[in-house]
Amino acid sequence: MSNRLLRTYLLFLDWISALLSWGLFYYFRNIYIEGKEFVPNDRFYLGLTVVPAIWLCIYFLQGTYVDVRRMHRIRIFSLSFIATLMGTLFLFFVLLLDDEINSYQTYYQSLLLLFTLHILLTLLFRWPFVGYIVRQLHSGKHGFKTLLVGGSDKALQLYYEIQQLPRSIGNEIIGFVNLNGIDRQLEKELPYLGHVDQVEEILLKHEIEEVIIALESTEHERLKNIISRIDTGNIKIKLISDMFDLLSGSVKMTNIYGVLLTEINTDTMPDWQRIMKRILDIVLSAIAMILLIPVYIVLALAVKLSSKGPIFFGQERIGWRGKPFTIYKFRTMYTDAEKNGPQLSSQDDPRITKSGKIMRKMRLDEFPQFYNVIIGDMSLVGPRPERAYFIEQIKKVEPQFAQLTKVRPGITSWGQVKFGYAENVEQMLQRMKYDLLYLKNRTLALDIKIMLYTVLIIFKGSGK
Repeated sequence: MSNRLLRTYLLFLDWISALLSWGLFYYFRNIYIEGKEFVPNDRFYLGLTVVPAIWLCIYFLQGTYVDVRRMHRIRIFSLSFIATLMGTLFLFFVLLLDDEINSYQTYYQSLLLLFTLHILLTLLFRWPFVGYIVRQLHSGKHGFKTLLVGGSDKALQLYYEIQQLPRSIGNEIIGFVNLNGIDRQLEKELPYLGHVDQVEEILLKHEIEEVIIALESTEHERLKNIISRIDTGNIKIKLISDMFDLLSGSVKMTNIYGVLLTEINTDTMPDWQRIMKRILDIVLSAIAMILLIPVYIVLALAVKLSSKGPIFFGQERIGWRGKPFTIYKFRTMYTDAEKNGPQLSSQDDPRITKSGKIMRKMRLDEFPQFYNVIIGDMSLVGPRPERAYFIEQIKKVEPQFAQLTKVRPGITSWGQVKFGYAENVEQMLQRMKYDLLYLKNRTLALDIKIMLYTVLIIFKGSGK
């Protein structure tokens, strides 16, 4: 069953449980706490309409619906408890605090009643649903499409160990890739999908969801290269247990029915922060586009008076998950700036117009990218997107550069704040270190800090 369909079912179940819990709360509160006769009125029916929608918004912000197929009982209990606690307090202060009461004890009883009813009914609907998902995975049905990297004895041993487990760990291994032209011992058990050099195409063709890497612990550089190529942000990567000492960043050990694997978790931002980040991107960008209309007009006139050509400049960049998109800027160069092919700009670049120099120092040329943020191509904060031409050059020197495409590119970034515009591939690699550090530590607090630094650069005009 697809994640989208499971999400739809869970949304429906959550809506039903929220509807019932609020209806029962209203009834019991009237009868047993306030000692009144229960008479449905406009406020009651309004609550049945609005309150379930509020609960669904809380669940959405919490990240409950991000990856329903990976839900398990401990996780759903934790999510339900935290959401119910926060949601109950929110509804209490917004909807119940201004009610006329006989004593403060009524408040405490109402708060406890709402929490109890909601958590019980929520788990009553969610628990069997998540149990069904877990049973499907353990039975070997609807598992995650998994690619096994490696064709040696170690890979064969790992495959046999997984197959001999009494219950499935949720991986549907559809084939393997080898690391050289020799080791293909797994071919008698699994389809051979190709060499590791073709791994990007194989991941896309077979819609791979998880990758298990079976390499010797001494193959440091090869492991690093493979992970950098497959770590796009939407694929789970697991290694055999003796790889732990090779990893940097955050890792998660998973011991499932006797198979000890190390799960790489390169994104430290929780689900609720990722969702909140996207909401803030849209809201703040929309506000900025409205408030900056006078600035847009002034900048448009400056561009038009500086040289012949269009006001805006569009260029193809590589964005989230390696997908190309068109980035928009105020034009800061003469129209024939790249007649000799792709070139990076420098501080004293003669191709830059007079007004362009000022705009680039103050980052004003980036303002049209608020539109890119709203339509989902970019974020306010994230690694700066590059052209495919330069990415291919950088990847030859440092394959980890591909990891920067696992998140939405940003109008500003840690590398942009610390280093500024890059004038050559070597400077791109230096700036990349800051952006990789951002990926390992990104939080909403860090995003806000980067935005504040960017604002200072705009007002000081100190951008490089």
